[in-house]
Amino acid sequence: MGETEDERTSQAGQLFENFVQATTCKGTLQAFSILCRQLDLNLLDHRDFYSSLKAAITYWKAKGLWGKLDKRASHKEYSKGKACADTRCLIIGGGPCGFRSAIELALLGAKVVVIEKRDTFSRNNVLHLWPYTIHDLRNLGAKKFYGKFCAGSIDHISIRQLQLMLLKIALIVGVEVHVNVEFVKLLEPPEGQGTDGPGWRAEVRPAGHPISNYEFDVIIGADGRRSTLDGFKRKEFRGKLAIAITANFVNRNTTAEAKVEEISGVAFIFNQKFFLELKEEAGIDLENIVYYKDNTHYFVMTAKKQSLLDKGVIINDYIETERLLASDNVNQEALLSYAREAADFATNYQLPSLDYAINHYSQPDVAMFDFTCMYASENAALVREKHGHQVLVALVGDSLLEPFWPMGTGCARGFLAAFDTAWMIKGWAQGKEPLDLLSERESIYRLLPQTTAENISKNFEQYTIDPATRYPNLNSTCVRPHQVRHLYINGEQGLSSLGHSGPTRTSVNISRQESEVRPSRLLLWCQKQTQGYRGVDVTDLTTSWRSGLALCALIHRQRPDLIDFDSLNEADCAKNNQLAFDVAEREFGIQPVTTGKEMNAEQGPDKLIMVLYLSKFYEMFRNSPQSITGRAFHSKTEKNEQQQKHMLLQILSLPAGGAFGRFPGNSCKLF
Repeated sequence: MGETEDERTSQAGQLFENFVQATTCKGTLQAFSILCRQLDLNLLDHRDFYSSLKAAITYWKAKGLWGKLDKRASHKEYSKGKACADTRCLIIGGGPCGFRSAIELALLGAKVVVIEKRDTFSRNNVLHLWPYTIHDLRNLGAKKFYGKFCAGSIDHISIRQLQLMLLKIALIVGVEVHVNVEFVKLLEPPEGQGTDGPGWRAEVRPAGHPISNYEFDVIIGADGRRSTLDGFKRKEFRGKLAIAITANFVNRNTTAEAKVEEISGVAFIFNQKFFLELKEEAGIDLENIVYYKDNTHYFVMTAKKQSLLDKGVIINDYIETERLLASDNVNQEALLSYAREAADFATNYQLPSLDYAINHYSQPDVAMFDFTCMYASENAALVREKHGHQVLVALVGDSLLEPFWPMGTGCARGFLAAFDTAWMIKGWAQGKEPLDLLSERESIYRLLPQTTAENISKNFEQYTIDPATRYPNLNSTCVRPHQVRHLYINGEQGLSSLGHSGPTRTSVNISRQESEVRPSRLLLWCQKQTQGYRGVDVTDLTTSWRSGLALCALIHRQRPDLIDFDSLNEADCAKNNQLAFDVAEREFGIQPVTTGKEMNAEQGPDKLIMVLYLSKFYEMFRNSPQSITGRAFHSKTEKNEQQQKHMLLQILSLPAGGAFGRFPGNSCKLF
């Protein structure tokens, strides 16, 4: 006797629930495969897959999810799923930004394949989420997959949980996902085949995997900064040494553990008493510490080098950071003890036990690394053409712009870049001229490093892939088509290797004599150049520049004919800054990183961006005859010695927030 309709509906609902509740990558893929087999759904039918799945699952718990996804899919930018109907995309990397990009492209109607070299999601580290990111994920049905998602005042999630959630959504909207597949290199179309012959493909491991026959016209690198697609140079910003330690402890979800308050970020400059007590009691000297409670008890802290040497965590003191933090120079047991002691003290010894969670190497989940470097790709996209076939190549996530952890920018800027990339691909599918497409993408990319939770649009409900809905001061034509000609690479330029030969690295504004521009040196140089100017007192690399007078003074020192400094009104900050930006771009080719109006905003200019911008003046004029040099000026800068001692906090600390746990007074939002 055959099944009744009610029985089939009930079984489908249970299989869907198994998929929703799956807790691992492999478990999710297996549950999804069983569900599709039972419902006789064609996984390769990306155009109709979502509608077929929705029609087959009438389970009451699924209806809320369908409502949210339908609302997202109704955005006019998707053209009812037909905007990219003939576009085929390959995404390298199954991290949060790779899957978030895949979801957008699927909603645009593209055929999307994601390859991921691992089959486990094992990153316990916790991401701080900006308000818009929380809103975005909720609108995709995040709480349907993870009921505790950002409940109450919680504004964070483990990377593993986020990956799992986005994987499930991607599968639902028709994305094809292959795990245990590693990208090797981009394969050119064969010669002599014409436009009807095979197009661009990827060489993958294992060789012979079916995906090696997949032809695509868009490829996106979302596999992190260590293995980006060929052709993208990277800029590097390095500050003074800052050593981060992350530690994940088992969360048994007991009542006692639930009572322990999180620490959303406390830094030395806001609570010196706590850090001095920690140093006196345990010999642990920290700059800051954060504690988030998720699948694990997650701690991240910045430790001072001398403290790590004194506690035996670092064995020998080396000048070179790579040697200093090399595995053979770290006492792992001492590191475990150091992180545990710091976590115990920070939580006032209220956690019943601090047993380390186990990472994907089957080791205690603790790590120590240098996070004073930020890498950024010089460009966001390029086009390759060979034998009549074009391919659009783009980067998202850490491959494009590596986050500086204390700013909590990784997921937020990563998602913004995913939307921007989807917008570009829509233009690609509609036949937009490649140089116009690339110039618009580069114009938008210039906004990304300066975005903060405060300066993006506040109407989250209006957010779409259209950049104009997210960036209030968007100028999508600031980069002109002739400036991106080098990003259109045709076959005549003789590509020899298109694989993961490692990115070409260039440091930000680096001269041949210098390997890096340190903030302390940059500050000293800026002080010298602006000395004696009315209304200018440069004491840092951020707020001292808000009035615009310092920037105008910097230009006037080199070219007095360009700016009438005496005519400037100190109160007209936006006008002063815009004047400096316009003159610097017109006369020196130094592209602006923000607008005069934003420089005058209440929160002030973005700190890292100002360092990068001012570095361009430093590199251009450091050896010019007009540059002031000499020892006489050094006395004025002695007061800045203490400021530079805590460079990372000076440059990157966010505005003070509320108090948490045992930390009275102010705390700052980190990570």
